[in-house]
Amino acid sequence: MTSPYTLDVQGLRITLPGTARPVLDGVDLHVAAGETVALVGESGSGKTLTSRSALGLLPPGAVVEGRVRVLGHDVLAMRGEQLRALRTDTVAMIFQDPRAALNPLRRIGDFLTESVTLTGRMSRADAEARAAELLRAVGLDDSALHKYPGQVSGGMLQRVVIAAALMGDPELLLADEPTTALDVTTQAEVIALLAELRARFRTGLLFVTHDLDLAAAISDRVYVMYAGRIAESGPAEALFARPRHPYTAALLASTPRLEAPQGRLAAIDGQPPDLRHELPGCPFAARCSFATEVCEQRAPEPTTAPDLPTHQAACHHSDRLTESPADAR
Repeated sequence: MTSPYTLDVQGLRITLPGTARPVLDGVDLHVAAGETVALVGESGSGKTLTSRSALGLLPPGAVVEGRVRVLGHDVLAMRGEQLRALRTDTVAMIFQDPRAALNPLRRIGDFLTESVTLTGRMSRADAEARAAELLRAVGLDDSALHKYPGQVSGGMLQRVVIAAALMGDPELLLADEPTTALDVTTQAEVIALLAELRARFRTGLLFVTHDLDLAAAISDRVYVMYAGRIAESGPAEALFARPRHPYTAALLASTPRLEAPQGRLAAIDGQPPDLRHELPGCPFAARCSFATEVCEQRAPEPTTAPDLPTHQAACHHSDRLTESPADAR
């Protein structure tokens, strides 16, 4: 089946043992070829699980509903050899914890070249040359090829994992907080490298991050997640300029700004809802200053902005958010 999207997630619902409600609850998300899509939200909102579903990496005992398609192929129906081919030829992921991704008993060069040589995509010599090129691109010396993971820092390992993800020129790249352990200069270099890959190979990029400013700078579109649901989605410029969900507005208001008055930083009071309990209404209701009785009783459906159909928010009172984040501050 052909698809206009590199990644197409529809109605994804994942329930884990011991939870009263799904950890992902009806997630809809798509990434087109050559597009960068940011997925933002607090820790535990479901960002990583959503991205890992594109590789078929689901928790044991998970009950899964909905569809996850990569280049039109149903990932949730894949098994064995099909999943191996997906993970080596089509989709690559930059994991958040680099030390968990590498075998401490094998050299970095072996880690970088193993996949493309075992699958016959490159000769050993070509793979080593490509690995050295990518290491230089992420700010490392070729000598790293001969080192073990324990001989380099965490930040350097993060760059190695990024280089490994780019080895096979994937059609879809999943980046889970890929610049967290890097300094600002290296962050800029890595973001530029990812942008070059997207432009050169029309790679679809799903960028998971907590950094709203980074998401605004690199993405074409943004999805804001809260408690396993998509709270708001739309073009990056429109979403950050005029958020239509109170959670998005609160995240933007809590972002530190150099020009802001001195004093305590804004924060979102309360905690995300406990997955061990049922939640009939809006998951953000207990922390929302706009919440009314209907918010506690009925979950909101996504509605579109009057002036931009591609900008959606799941909020009963999205029409009340008339101020921009700058005005709100």
